[in-house]
Amino acid sequence: MSSTTQGSMRAPERSEALRANIKKFYIYVVLLLIVAVFSVVKLGQVEMFGRGHFLSPDSIVNLLRIAVPIMTVSGAFTLLMISGYIDLSVGSAMSLSAVVFAWMILNGFAFLPAFVITMALGVVLGLLNGALVMRLRITPVIATLVTLNLFKGIALLIVPHGLSGIKGSAAQPMPAWINNYARQDVLIGLPLAFFVALLVIAILVVVQREMILGKYSVAIGGNRIAAELSGINVVKYVWLLYIIVGTFAALAGMARASYMSLGDPLSGDGMETDCIIAVLLGGTAFTGGEGSVAKTIIGALIIMCVTTGLMTVIPAYWQTVAKGSVLLVAVALNHVLVRGKAQA
Repeated sequence: MSSTTQGSMRAPERSEALRANIKKFYIYVVLLLIVAVFSVVKLGQVEMFGRGHFLSPDSIVNLLRIAVPIMTVSGAFTLLMISGYIDLSVGSAMSLSAVVFAWMILNGFAFLPAFVITMALGVVLGLLNGALVMRLRITPVIATLVTLNLFKGIALLIVPHGLSGIKGSAAQPMPAWINNYARQDVLIGLPLAFFVALLVIAILVVVQREMILGKYSVAIGGNRIAAELSGINVVKYVWLLYIIVGTFAALAGMARASYMSLGDPLSGDGMETDCIIAVLLGGTAFTGGEGSVAKTIIGALIIMCVTTGLMTVIPAYWQTVAKGSVLLVAVALNHVLVRGKAQA
């Protein structure tokens, strides 16, 4: 066999190896580039950066604090998308949970019962989504688009007429300790909610890499029919993934309510978009079958860096356009990097 023929045979292998290396490391390069760009921008206009620039300790701590909700929910969202399904109601589930949690705190509930009830609410919301998708066999996008509006509507109904959220008043103040979970320093300036989010991420990374649920998610997303023929109970495991997403959306809602000291029925708006961007940036195939919880968290940090950084350089109405552009880039990158495997 001639050297020319051998070279032509090795070219596809080199191309595939290059694609694999880019796919493995590009998310970290993107994060470093974004941090580098915003580090040279004047950030004094934004209160959270008032004490220094983007890489100052105070700025990093504040960035991590506001990143807690997306860090909490995006890992579970990743496992669901790896299985080939999606939940567009995650932001509304978070908002409803924030409203319910704040209402209970305002009306005299102690933290523990309020926490347990709100987590149970998240389970119920996940059960509903799972029932619509897996039992009634409604397309996931349609089913969760319906529950997106349903959950948001319920949250708005709970808020008293004329108010923007569940919050204290002169006659009935919100107890100051509501802030303890997401604002009170526990270690290196970070609150308990941040370390709970880290624990959630660690658990989900182990689930994805070592446990049956993670392996079955890949199998279902790769080929649902083959997964069913191999004996996997697809309905059971996807339903469980919807419950997990709903549960962690409730946990994220409590963190948001604690951070804001109120229950805002719109506080989760856009969370579904942020999760999708983070998941796609992390290399999860939109059609399912592969992905990484750990890389999704890097994608989530990229989203938070972009969101907070853009606050300093462009008007508010342009920020949505910019975030949409990031989503477009994420979809394009995901298509290019995943396409090679799909065509193999």
